[in-house]
Amino acid sequence: LNLTQTTSPSYPLLASLDVARKQIALNGRQLLDRTIKLCEKARNQLNDIKDVYVMGYDVEGTEGCFAYDPTKLAINLREMGLSGFETEKLLKYKYHIQMELSDLYNVLAVGTIGDDEESMNTLITAIKDISQKYGHKNVVKITSELPENQEMVVSPRFAFYSEKKVVPLEEAEDEISTEMLMAYPPGIPILCPGERITREVIDYAKALSSEGCHLQGTEDPDARSIKVLADKQSIKYYERIKEVV
Repeated sequence: LNLTQTTSPSYPLLASLDVARKQIALNGRQLLDRTIKLCEKARNQLNDIKDVYVMGYDVEGTEGCFAYDPTKLAINLREMGLSGFETEKLLKYKYHIQMELSDLYNVLAVGTIGDDEESMNTLITAIKDISQKYGHKNVVKITSELPENQEMVVSPRFAFYSEKKVVPLEEAEDEISTEMLMAYPPGIPILCPGERITREVIDYAKALSSEGCHLQGTEDPDARSIKVLADKQSIKYYERIKEVV
């Protein structure tokens, strides 16, 4: 092990960090301005492709949006009948383009100061090719929408420490979850301990799973089952505790 590894700092790595800092300090504004212009041009060209949508400044001021990052290219191919997961795999293995991440509907590319016209054109050409070869002619394959916030019936702490039982996720409607259920990306839970499980959550989780997304948070590694409150009568006990507190 001592022949190949060390706990000492890597001086070439430290030096490269200092060079990167110097580059940003001296030329950062010009480099970032160029990157933003490249991304805006790519965004316009991608939006010209049939059934492709890349969000832009039009999302500013909408619910849930505080500000817009022009270096991010969130490419939505839902109208093309492709999920973000399968599009990311196509880009990675067929076109040798590594994306930042993907979700049910989108793939995300991030423009950097290392990008140029050639790298942006490579992405645009790949998306055009995918639309022609792999698109499902405007068939929306995925119909599940992101569920609304769920009803918090008991606190996460109460749910976590309560007696539990395991039920199939498909049969868990109206049960109270004692586990977290989430998909990465984005890593935001679609269900938290203490929340009521709805049909919308179940259908959304099934849609994610069917598209190859790995669901996390449950003790069951495949998220086919979930732990819930063993006795719903404990909800009344929780409500009495809240009144006392």
